Formats: sequence, structure tokens, C-alpha cells
Amino acid sequence: MEHFDVLVVGAGLSGVGAGYWLQKLCPGKSYAIIEARERKGGTWDLFRYPGIRSDSDMFTLGYSFKPWTDPKAIADGPSILRYIEETARENRIDEKIRYSQRMVSAAWSSADARWTVDVDAVDGRRQYTCGFLYMCSGYYRYDHGYLPAFAGMGDFEGRIVHPQAWPEDLDYAGKRVIVIGSGATAMTLVPEMAKTAAHVTMVQRSPTYVVARPSSDAVADWLRAKLPARSAYALSRWKNVLFGMYFYNLCKRKPEKVKAYLLKLVREQLPAGYDVEKDFTPRYNPWDQRLCLITDGDLFSAIRENRATVATGAIERFTPKGLQLADGREIEADIIVTATGLELQMLGGATLSVDGKPVEPGKTLNYKGMMFSDVPNMAATFGYTNASWTLKADLIGEYVCRILNLMDAKKQQIVVAHNDDPDMPIESFVDFSSGYFQRVIDQLPKQGARKPWKLYQNYAKDLLSLRYGNVEDGVLRFSNPPVASAASKEMEAA
Repeated sequence: MEHFDVLVVGAGLSGVGAGYWLQKLCPGKSYAIIEARERKGGTWDLFRYPGIRSDSDMFTLGYSFKPWTDPKAIADGPSILRYIEETARENRIDEKIRYSQRMVSAAWSSADARWTVDVDAVDGRRQYTCGFLYMCSGYYRYDHGYLPAFAGMGDFEGRIVHPQAWPEDLDYAGKRVIVIGSGATAMTLVPEMAKTAAHVTMVQRSPTYVVARPSSDAVADWLRAKLPARSAYALSRWKNVLFGMYFYNLCKRKPEKVKAYLLKLVREQLPAGYDVEKDFTPRYNPWDQRLCLITDGDLFSAIRENRATVATGAIERFTPKGLQLADGREIEADIIVTATGLELQMLGGATLSVDGKPVEPGKTLNYKGMMFSDVPNMAATFGYTNASWTLKADLIGEYVCRILNLMDAKKQQIVVAHNDDPDMPIESFVDFSSGYFQRVIDQLPKQGARKPWKLYQNYAKDLLSLRYGNVEDGVLRFSNPPVASAASKEMEAA
């Protein structure tokens, strides 16, 4: 059984970043990365649907330590995957990755101050032990997406496809296509498929806020021409971070004003007389759910050129020829794409136990957005809902290393976040109305009303707390096993 100081779970954007920070800030620590799939890249290797791209700019979705140099600020999936692969190769992180190894469970022993991790591998079940467990497995199920039980799906005579399992042999050229959904995936698929399909109809139950943004960043391009790459990247990153924070706060303070502005921009992109109220005016306020970003207004171009149509209304059922909506409309199609969302999953579906007692994440508190209350020696990366994932992942990577180095300095093997305030109000993990969160909200850790249990969804506050704040904050408890176990003595002797 192999032992590592740190075991990282997941070799996507977060896991590769975790490897970088461990090597840079904790060079004496041994670590490995286990990855359930056969390749690194996580989301950016899994999704292969047409037009796959980021819905965040790459100056904030990129790592803080590796400048994004591609001219496209809103990047396509293959470019992002190459960026992750390049990061892993340049830093020799790829040598630490073990593929086709899915974590099934992890059991913590306080007596031994270690985790025993069960893993399903190609050659059967195996185990690792580690002093610290670092979860970078993302937040959704990789084996399948969310698919509602639509009536009559078996009646449809064409082909049904979910974007999370896009078939390589799907030929939609000259075909009539329906895309069900109104999220980032649908907004990407519709204009891309409309380039060669006979026609694409986006069927949505209700509208989403849509924001058109250039694929390139003029300010970033200017900075790159004038400054060294790292300086230009840092300035571009902060420009976009600060603007994102400003816009998010404006949405919360003056939702009606922002709503009117966003809808004005939409009207300017669509033909005169278009029913923006029906197809592009959500029932909720901006940033109660994520805004949908489209590059260079491509969705609006497809609508103006009559290559794509939006149909808003509830789906009554699938029919042999397509879909029937609740208002009686029937839309015919040869292919139906169910861009109906993700299925959230904590810890990659693995189970945890602490000293023989099962851990229920939904009954824990989230410490600084990265640790679960009363779960020792474990951190989990979870990015922002209102900004780029990597902004938070980078900060968590640094903070984990700060904790590990402090443990070494104190000569203590155990760290655990514990809440001493029984009267602190408890809140949901996120204040977000999106269906994929609401379906599993009871399974997610809770947050408290006060720091360090409060999730602020604010990069500036997290920067001060995680990069510059005192790790010894009175909430993290450091200790050693009460009695040295036989296993510990063996490790010391080795």
C-alpha cells in the first residue's frame, strides 16, 4: 500500500493547479494525483460537443501562475485542454497522475492521522494512504448529465443526444435540429450547429439572461503589445476580476436597472419587432442564476439570418416527428439534443468516514469554502458561482499549502475546522436559484452567517483571507494522535 503526504483526487483544471502549488510551496511533500478517466483535463476533455467553449474569460479562468497567451479571451474547449496539458507537462505534474483510478471511499483514522483511500482501478480495487486528502474532482457527475423524464421519448423516430455524451458519428448537416435548454451549453450549440444544419430550434421552458461579448479582449491585446507577458496577463486578470465584482454587486443593488440595460442590448441585436419579452426576459433578476455568455453575438446572428429560432414554452411530450409543446405547437426535427444540464455530485460520488462514522456533507459547515467542519486533513476545491472557477481554485491551492507548512512548523499531524458557535445562523451553501443546485441543495455543505464559515463569493475578500490572513484563526484546531499507533511507529521507523 503506497503512502503519500497528499493525495489529490482529479486531474482537471483544479487538480493540475493543486499539483503546481504543492510543488512550489511544499516541495518536500510527496503527492500523487488519481484521475478516474483515461486522460487529464476534466471538463475540457470530457465535453466534445460542437462549439464547446468557456463561459468565462481566460484571463480569470486561466491559472494565476501561467499567462494565457492565445488571442481569444473566450476560448474553445480544445484550446483550454491544450493549456491544461501544457501546464502539467511544463511542471512535470503529468508524471504524478495515475489514470483510470476512481476514488470509491476514504476512511480517516485519528489514531494513525491518515486517510485510507479505496480506489477502483483497471486491475481491480487498490488502496492508498495519505496524510492529507485534497479533493479536486469537480462538482458534477462525469458518467451522465441531467435528463428529465419527458413523456414519449421512446416515440421519437430520430436521434436523441445529450451533450455530455456527444457521439463522434453524429452528422447534423442539412438536418432539422432541436436543442432543449437555455443554459450555456444550449447557447453554444445552437449557433454552432446552425452553421451547417437545415435549421436549429432552441426550445426553452423559460428564458435566460444572454450577454454578447467579443471573443477577443482589446485592452488585453493592447497590454500584451506594450508589456511583458506576465505583467500584461496580471493586469488583464485584475481588470476582469474588478469589473466582474462591480457588475455582480450592481446586479444585486440595482437589479431592475441592470435588467433593463441587458434587455436593451438584446433588442439591439435582434430584428425589429422581435418578442424579447417572451424569449429573452427571465422571471428572475440578473445573477440569481449565471448569465449566459455568447461570443461575438453568434446566437443573435443565427436568429437574424433565420438559421435558428427560439421557442419558449413547456414541453408536453416527444412525438414521432419531434416535440409537442403545452401550447399546442409541434416542432419537427431529425435530431433532438437534450442540453438539460448537469447532475451535481459531491466528492466525485465517493463516501467519507471519520473514525468509523460516515460523513454526511449536507450536515457539515463549509470552512472558507474549502474544508468541511469536523472532517480532518481534507480540503475540497469549489469555485465561484459568480466568477471564474480557477480564481478560487488557485487561492485554495495556496491555502492548503499554508496549512501543511504550518502543521510541519508546529510538528502536528492533524488539522480540523470546528465550529464553537452553536447559535450562529446556518444558511444554504449558495444563494443560487439554478435547478442543478436546487436539486441537490440538501446534500451540499451548509455555510454560516459569519466568517470563516460564510461564503462571500467575492475574490477580493477571499484573497485577503486565504493568501494573507492568519491560518491560526481559532477555528482550525491542530493536534497529534493521542497515542502513537503501531502504524505511525512503522512510518517513523521507515
